[in-house]
Amino acid sequence: MPLYTEGHPISDRRAPDGPIETRWDRRRFSARLVNPANRRNRSVIVVGTGLAGGSAAATLGELGYRVTSFCYQDSPRRAHSIAAQGGINAAKNYRNDGDSVHRLFHDTVKGGDFRARESNVHRLAQVSVEIIDQCVAQGVPFAREYGGLLDTRSFGGAQVSRTFYARGQTGQQLLLGAYQALERQVAAGRVEVHPRTEMLDLLVVDGRARGVVVRDLVTGAVSTHFADAVVLATGGYGNVFHLSTNAKGCNTTAIWRAHRRGALFANPCFTQIHPTCIPISGDHQSKLTLMSESLRNDGRVWVPKDPQDSRTPNDIPDGERDYFLERLYPAFGNLVPRDIASRAAKNISDEKRGVYLDFADAIARLGVRAVEERYGNLFEMYQRITGEDPYRVPMRIYPAVHYTMGGLWVDYDLQSTIPGLFVIGEANFSDHGANRLGASALMQGLADGYFVLPGVIGDYLADAPFEPLTEDHPAVADTTSEVRGRVKALLAVDGDRTVESFHRELGRLMWDECGMERDEAGLRKALERIPELREEFWRRVKVPGTGERLNQELEKAGRVADFFELAELMCVDALHREESCGGHFRSESQTGGGEARRDDARFSYVAAWEFTGAEPVLHKEELVFEHVKPSTRSYA
Repeated sequence: MPLYTEGHPISDRRAPDGPIETRWDRRRFSARLVNPANRRNRSVIVVGTGLAGGSAAATLGELGYRVTSFCYQDSPRRAHSIAAQGGINAAKNYRNDGDSVHRLFHDTVKGGDFRARESNVHRLAQVSVEIIDQCVAQGVPFAREYGGLLDTRSFGGAQVSRTFYARGQTGQQLLLGAYQALERQVAAGRVEVHPRTEMLDLLVVDGRARGVVVRDLVTGAVSTHFADAVVLATGGYGNVFHLSTNAKGCNTTAIWRAHRRGALFANPCFTQIHPTCIPISGDHQSKLTLMSESLRNDGRVWVPKDPQDSRTPNDIPDGERDYFLERLYPAFGNLVPRDIASRAAKNISDEKRGVYLDFADAIARLGVRAVEERYGNLFEMYQRITGEDPYRVPMRIYPAVHYTMGGLWVDYDLQSTIPGLFVIGEANFSDHGANRLGASALMQGLADGYFVLPGVIGDYLADAPFEPLTEDHPAVADTTSEVRGRVKALLAVDGDRTVESFHRELGRLMWDECGMERDEAGLRKALERIPELREEFWRRVKVPGTGERLNQELEKAGRVADFFELAELMCVDALHREESCGGHFRSESQTGGGEARRDDARFSYVAAWEFTGAEPVLHKEELVFEHVKPSTRSYA
């Protein structure tokens, strides 16, 4: 049987043409507006309260729309954005080192291995300069130089210092800024927040997204909420691999349910492996811990030249160390992009040995105090987890799943193929191509939430308000009944295997066959095993308790059930893309030196998949490059 069928091509009809430098300004001007008095009669649901969702809900509330916000955490400020460490990119060129909007645009397109839209990436670079001003005005405590100016540092894939930071707590500080803005709108009565509430399905009525079906995670109550538009800001799906740097609760349910309702899912196989994570320590682990990419500014990555060398790292002299990133990529050294660094680390080491991230030179050059000011909380976190002092002993690191570049397909207005369903931040596919440069996730989340979505959503809401809905509407009743049926079905299995055991087995399979390196044989093996494992899940899973109260095993079961379906699509996407690009590395498609070999003639497109209940349908969006011509992606 075929794995998929090919459907009609698609295109982004909202993206303006003409000079790329003015496309965003021209789109904002051409978008219809809703006058302030009418905004009070327009309603928007925002699912997720991270940097994208929190900033979007706050800004839409400030504009005067009636906003309802949902998150499954106990507080909006517990969103996973709080875990981001190293910084946020912006092309403000405070260092006068040659940065510009065009250079950030160029670096991002190249860093994504020429699999992103030029229009979206240029808009992101353009808006980046506004984000910093917004956050400073909110009181975000960015690091500053001695004279009081904002400090910056370098991140992978760039030869300039454009990354603004707050020690190793940048995500936390930015999220607190967005949270304060959100709470201001709550106090003003324009935003209503529902914590400990999980979206379980999307309400699509007459072809439009009109609301969500949610479950109260404390009481188990299932309810419906209606609006004129729905915004998904629910993050990525890296936890399909079980072990990742994501918080344990991160999942795919919101975007997967929207996909099942008709939203195309784009580039699901594009997943990022972060090179600097604390290695796996045993089967007891439920997640992995990231060590910020910012550490590679001053830390040097190496392995013993002799793979069998069993000495402690401090006993291995400098002449017997292989600083392999500096050797292989002298122009960028330790600051090559994440996909490049991760593959190099995997090729030169293994999970058991790992590699070292060494700060001895930086401490000798700068002193302990300077290093502590830059990275102190990261060093403390590492020491608490491993029991080793990185001021005295090199850190042990190894690549791990981190970010997903794939997500729901959206047009230039961030609207999915379901009218009225907007998708922002990591939940969409739009800005990073096949690989995300470090410090660009926070940039995209805040760009989408503070500036892009508020600038274009009015064009859709100008046609609202739409038909009033009640729970008796056939489409609403049917969707709600399906949600309740899934909950009952999970509880009714009453098998003999835990949810965690299934998730762990799926994750290991995905890591082995669809992780850092993929090949046809492994992907076909996964595509045979995943349906078997999914069938076994629905036959043997054990979900204790009931659905009428707090039941975290029930939450996990629903999420893992969706991971099974997503994992299959990821493998189909990876199998069909017979090239290597960014985070997607097919062993059959590499250079003699082990670098990724793209196939622009056959695969210079966005792969947008349609859910059918059987074989998915592939819709291709051809990519056009007018300003950054595809070339060999070299960092040497």
